[in-house]
Amino acid sequence: MRETAHAFRRRDVSWPLLVTMIVFSLTRIQAVAQDSTLHLDPQRTTINFTLGDVLHTVHGTFHLKEGTLRLAAASGKLTGEIVVDARSGESGNGMRDRKMHKEVLESERYPEITFRPDRVEGDVVPQGKSSVRVHGIFNVHGSDHELTVPAEVQMAPGYWTATLHFAVPYAKWGMKNPSTMFLRVSESVDIDLTTSGITSAP
Repeated sequence: MRETAHAFRRRDVSWPLLVTMIVFSLTRIQAVAQDSTLHLDPQRTTINFTLGDVLHTVHGTFHLKEGTLRLAAASGKLTGEIVVDARSGESGNGMRDRKMHKEVLESERYPEITFRPDRVEGDVVPQGKSSVRVHGIFNVHGSDHELTVPAEVQMAPGYWTATLHFAVPYAKWGMKNPSTMFLRVSESVDIDLTTSGITSAP
């Protein structure tokens, strides 16, 4: 009888700890597992590119056409598409830009650059900052390329922002390197994308 009572007391003492663990787990799941649709606002999106050469660094911009992403936070699944207007690329030098569009991007033939994500590596919390990695397919110059992009995401009720930085090895991906005898440029270009927009339930 004493052994039974002692065992019961031990089980009884463990119940508060068990309940605390369950509540904590459920709170964690509720905090992270909130599905949402993320809308990218073209007016609040900047896409900058940086290309180095032996004389100076070239800076330029592209414009976002549209973008909508759907996040299943519990599983990390991320779907949707970000569409950039390839023909909007400009660096402030008309001759250089014409060469970029005609010989490198061939933007009349391939007018869009897209990124189709499929998953997020890391948790996106419903409020506050998250550092994650976004994996997906980057399409440029008519070809698909697997890409993982580091991202800083800030979530707030009804609103979100994100900052991404990654390199595009355009020469390795089959595009022409515009280097000449007197001007040598890097074979990859750095992309910095900052975006924001509203969120909604899927």
